[in-house]
Amino acid sequence: MRPRQRTMEWQVVGACNYHCSYCIQSAKGRRGVPSPAQVEASITGLAALPGSWEIKCSGGEAFAWSGFLDTLVPALMARTPHNISVLTNLSASPRDLMRFVALCRGRLRVVSASLHLEAVTLEAFVAKAAWCADTLDPEVRFVVNQVVLPGREAEAAVCKRAFTEAGIRWFPQLYKVNGGVADYPDAAALAALLGSSHDPRAANRAPSYRGRRCWAGVDYATVDKDGAAWSCRTARRGGEGRLGNLLEGTLALWDEPRSCPYDICPCTVPANRGMIEGVGGGS
Repeated sequence: MRPRQRTMEWQVVGACNYHCSYCIQSAKGRRGVPSPAQVEASITGLAALPGSWEIKCSGGEAFAWSGFLDTLVPALMARTPHNISVLTNLSASPRDLMRFVALCRGRLRVVSASLHLEAVTLEAFVAKAAWCADTLDPEVRFVVNQVVLPGREAEAAVCKRAFTEAGIRWFPQLYKVNGGVADYPDAAALAALLGSSHDPRAANRAPSYRGRRCWAGVDYATVDKDGAAWSCRTARRGGEGRLGNLLEGTLALWDEPRSCPYDICPCTVPANRGMIEGVGGGS
């Protein structure tokens, strides 16, 4: 049995410097940065978590907010025992990325870089991704993730080849819409992109784990930019699995795992951290 890596996915900001047409967040959700009081409350709440967690910071785009590097990351490193990961569009300057790596040295776990071809060219992104991967310490995992848009499977295949040739892990994600997975017009091309493996570390297929015991809500939570905490993304979408609020000091994790009641798991983090029975080493 693989130990579960306690993980919190934290939307530190809503603000984003990109405006992708396929973004699943509403325009309202893409706005807003925390106040100093909210940062203080967040760090206090995170420091109160039992044991050591992986805090996966996302947005919006965390690096689009100056306070991420100036205030939040230093406080997280100084006042909590937790490790840190980040989901970023990699638009930050090399100087800011180097500063982030230095602040988190020894406790940085994953850098997940999202490719958005509406905002950047493939060639420029591959070059920056290769530089970033070379900059990181050997124990830090670096991955490029990309939403495979319906009807643009051929474009995704070009990207996959470019990252593979550069020695960079490429992680495809199916496009989610209306609580499910979008229809793809070229099933053969999509199958070639995703490969035959159904390992959640190979691709985000948004499968169903209905009926399996899941430790989301116990060793995993997702927290939005306003501090509201939920057991998982699907629960949040349905208004279920509320765990309190990080900013208000009311976050309360469940004591026991529960049977998954959902037909879609849009985030691979619980599966990849060993939290789902029979999946990726989960008990």
